[in-house]
Order: sequence, then structure tokens, then C-alpha cells
Amino acid sequence: MIDRFQAEWQALRAALRGLSPAARQAIVVLLAATLLVLLQLQVGSRRFYRDVTGNVFGFEDIDLGAWAWWFGSQGVTGFVLPALLLLLAFRWRPAEAGLGLGDWRLAGALALAYVPLVVVGTWVLSDGAAFQAQYPHYDVAKVDWGAFLIYEALFLFYWVGWEYLWRGFVLFGTAPALGAPLAIVVQTVPFAILHAQKPPAEAYLSVLGGLALGALVWRCRSFWIAVPIHAAQMVALDLWATLRFRTGASGVGLEALARALGGAG
Repeated sequence: MIDRFQAEWQALRAALRGLSPAARQAIVVLLAATLLVLLQLQVGSRRFYRDVTGNVFGFEDIDLGAWAWWFGSQGVTGFVLPALLLLLAFRWRPAEAGLGLGDWRLAGALALAYVPLVVVGTWVLSDGAAFQAQYPHYDVAKVDWGAFLIYEALFLFYWVGWEYLWRGFVLFGTAPALGAPLAIVVQTVPFAILHAQKPPAEAYLSVLGGLALGALVWRCRSFWIAVPIHAAQMVALDLWATLRFRTGASGVGLEALARALGGAG
């Protein structure tokens, strides 16, 4: 029996040695991404901030501090640590890791063209009860514009970490071994699964969104394009949901829009 185990172990070692450097890097990237997500969900959680850190940030409102902890920890686990792994351990250049500006002219033009679609699309989605119940996540932001602005500004740390983990680290880290089309699909799968608790429309749209953002980032050779696109979606959805909460506006027509905008003051 021992001989059988030794033979299997030797076969496994031989198989691993036979992998290309790109394949070995892809394995490291995927395992690291898995561990980083687990770390974020546990140590980076708002419950951890409340129960373990003792409001280490010193926010007057501990709930806002908990959101800041969650956003910041996503920035560290999704951006700082993965980027360091590619740059220092793999010795990649920033451009190879998706950190360069890439085709910024195309990226900027597409982002500007996308904004009107985001504004209209999120206005329609915000009419759903499930979206109004969930957004903004920080309830105080619904009744205090100052809290709304602070919350949205802190959210930017989250988007940098969230987008780089999938559209930077996993996409660029696996593409040399898998090829771009398969790498785009691979980064979409966990991205969509992590939307499972979102409203159904958002959860299913995340599959299409993951594929589209992955393809866009690969075309532009920079993950940065995904940050303003995704952040704009959330800011717009939070804003519409907040205005509906404050005014009671329902429906998606011009009358509902006028009523909602009337509550912006």
C-alpha cells in the first residue's frame, strides 16, 4: 500500500513539473483569489469590525465605521495584495498586470457613452421594491445627504479592490495559460456567484456584466476602465433609491422622475 501511495505521489510531482510556467502561475492566482475572498468575507466583514476591532476607526456612527472597514479591506485584499503578488512574486511589469493606462482614449470614450445608459437603466431598476430595500446599504445615507456623500466616497476603495481582483488579478493572471476568451469566462464565474444574494435581476445581469467588463478590460489592457463604470452604476442606483425613499416616487415615467428630483433638496 505504501508503495502505491509513493507511486501516486511521484506521478503527481511529475505532472506538476510538466506544467508550463504560465499554468503554474494560473494555479497560484486562482488559489490566491479564493483565499483572499475568504479573508475578505471573514476578517473584512462589518461584524468583525463591530465585534473584534472595537470601532478602531473611531467613527461616531459605528455602522459607518463598519462600512469603511469593509470597503477598505476589499481594497487591500482585492487590489494591494494581488497586485504585489503579480509585481513582486511573478516580477510582472504593471502593464502586464493590467495596472497601466492601456488604451485610455477608447476606455474614456466608452465610459462616457455608458453613463446615460446607466442613468436610465438604474432609474428603471430602482422602481423595484427589492432594490429600494437594499440600496443604499447604509440606511442613514437615505436621510442624510452628508452621510450619503461620505458613504459613496468610501465606496471607491471597494470598487478598486473588487474590480482588480476579478478584472485584473484573475483575468490577466490566468490569460497566459488559458487564453483571453477562457480567462474572461473564468473571472466571470466567481464574480457572478458572489451576486447570489442580490435582487434576482441584478444577480442574473451580473453574468452578462462580468463577461462584458472582462472583454472591455482585456481590449483596453487596463482594469481601471471597470472602476468608474461599476462605481457609476452603484452611485446612480443608490441615488435613485434614496430619492424614491425620500419622496415616495414610484413608476418610471416623467411624472415619477419629476417627483423624485423634487426631493433632491
